[in-house]
Amino acid sequence: MGKWIRRIIMLVLLAIFLFSVISIAIILYQYKVSDQLYESTASQYTIQSAGGGGEDAGAQTPQGGENVPEAKVTAPFSVDFEGLQTVCGDVAGWIYCEDTPINYPVVLGKDNDYYLTHNFDGSASASGSIFIEAANRPGFADSNTIIYGHHMKNGSMFATLDKWAEQEYYEEHPVMWLLTPEQDYKIVLFAGYTTSAYSDTYVIFQGPGGELDAWLEKCKGQSDFDAELELEGDARYVLLSTCAYVFDNARYVLHGKLVPVDSAGGVPFEK
Repeated sequence: MGKWIRRIIMLVLLAIFLFSVISIAIILYQYKVSDQLYESTASQYTIQSAGGGGEDAGAQTPQGGENVPEAKVTAPFSVDFEGLQTVCGDVAGWIYCEDTPINYPVVLGKDNDYYLTHNFDGSASASGSIFIEAANRPGFADSNTIIYGHHMKNGSMFATLDKWAEQEYYEEHPVMWLLTPEQDYKIVLFAGYTTSAYSDTYVIFQGPGGELDAWLEKCKGQSDFDAELELEGDARYVLLSTCAYVFDNARYVLHGKLVPVDSAGGVPFEK
């Protein structure tokens, strides 16, 4: 009788082991498929600017220095939003940070659930998408817009946000880029810290006012890094959020000021 019990226990343990191995294999496969999707999406729908981004090559200082025109600042690449939106009508922008894995389309869905478990093209995935809080207005019209992304164990999506807890990392990566069909922005980072998913960090302000000013100062005061940036109440801001694992329902967040540049979708405006 004891021999049969031992055999049953061994079979149960073997079944649990095989189930765990298969589950891990499926997850790793999903990671690989998701990474390949976003890599191919970036390759197909983005094009690096000839000048590498920043100042327009045509804005040179004339000899003599008289009436020097202000140089254009444009996004470092362009995005084929028309093509992207034929794949997914929810695409609202593209977020990018140089020398990091952050290089993804940004979507705005009808709720905050669907894109937790789906790529932007609608395929099921544990990696999900980079997506905007459903309560925010389209076009980054609110004073602060919340953007979510998973903290993936393979370093993809928003897994690198907590690296900004180090001053040195912030100084190496002080800005990101947000491209949209209507207007491109530099995201000038000014605060990063760990907070609860239920904290008042996630309050949405539709417009300027004293409460927004106080909120901005509070967020900056919690930051893990020091940034010299004037927080203007009439500017617009983004909050980037991902999971953290220091306590239950912990999140790591980055705050950034949206600074408009002279391009939309990476294409310079004509003056």
